[in-house]
Amino acid sequence: MTTTLNFSNTEIAFAHLSDNELKRTEWLFALMNKPWLVKYGSSLALWAVENGLPLAEMIVRKTIFKQFVGGTTLLDSQPSIEALAKYHTLTILDYGAEAKETELDFNHTMNENIRAIEFAARSVTSVPIISTKITGLARFGLLERIQSADTLTRAEIIEYRNALKRVDAICYHAAKKGVSVFFDAEESWIQDTLDHLVWLMMKRYNKKKVVVYNTFQLYRKDRLQFLLESFDRAREAGFKLGAKLVRGAYLLKEGIRAAEKGAETPINPDKHSTDDHYNTALRFCLDHLDTLAVCNATHNAESALLQVDIMQKKGIPNNHPNTLFSQLYGMSDNLTFNLASAGFRVAKYVPYGQVKEVIPYLIRRAQENTSVTGDAGRELLLIQQEIKRRGLSEK
Repeated sequence: MTTTLNFSNTEIAFAHLSDNELKRTEWLFALMNKPWLVKYGSSLALWAVENGLPLAEMIVRKTIFKQFVGGTTLLDSQPSIEALAKYHTLTILDYGAEAKETELDFNHTMNENIRAIEFAARSVTSVPIISTKITGLARFGLLERIQSADTLTRAEIIEYRNALKRVDAICYHAAKKGVSVFFDAEESWIQDTLDHLVWLMMKRYNKKKVVVYNTFQLYRKDRLQFLLESFDRAREAGFKLGAKLVRGAYLLKEGIRAAEKGAETPINPDKHSTDDHYNTALRFCLDHLDTLAVCNATHNAESALLQVDIMQKKGIPNNHPNTLFSQLYGMSDNLTFNLASAGFRVAKYVPYGQVKEVIPYLIRRAQENTSVTGDAGRELLLIQQEIKRRGLSEK
């Protein structure tokens, strides 16, 4: 069946928002459309929350937290999950803490991920996946030393084994409970280490179905080739590949580090190259759904429409279990809910955690949505169109 999708259909995109919620969202995106305010406001918010200033946490909670985070705990996130499910949209749960440094913190993150798996298993029809970062389970410096091929001390070897056990415990519980796990991609100077850990998990748990997914950042010059090699290696080793496709999240960081090291940047020279790599990777994955599962994790309408077009031309059912679209909670509702309305498998990536834990994530969302990238401008325009359609602009 051919589906005609219109991502400008604001009636479908914002049906989940009441009039008051829509107006509040307009106000927030109008603020985020001011780069100077986001720049200085983000720094101030981080400092205020970390230093426990009166009302700081409450202000954050009622603004960007409410927009981009499901809740402070799993139970607190339940209404957000149910609201998404009402509109045929799945949830990818992500415990929002990151950049941890101690064994105690790493074990806490592991246990929180396992709790998320248990939670998801009780409502797997609406929460089929959890997402996590390996830097929440292992020390960044250790991952970097391993990638640099440095000789590890005895203590570091023990530390690495403990990290491997944590990663394995999460994947074991996920496989046992019928839940999948996304492992996020991170900085290029630790990514080889992460790829190896995720490879071990895919080899162990993806024999019959895809439980574990690696993330491929297609803004890197080498990731398209790495995806093809990963597919070939998985086929030879007799397991299914899980591929979450993203453009990338560490653009400025990668450029700064390459300049400091006097090295060539790992990032594609321009957006056109990244788009080309991304769409080629997507086409490849959709050609091999018998032996891999793909998540098209994009806010790019063209890449979303490309998948829709390919699936229709190939006669792939809209709800094929090895396909998934994904957008971040609080963003690109025009993609998410129009895809869901057309019967495609689509999910919101829903972080949760205490305000102090998720504020680095929140600041990235605010910064990404400034008018520098154009995202806030696009979101704001669509929201304003829906406000006008509902006749609220006159009220």
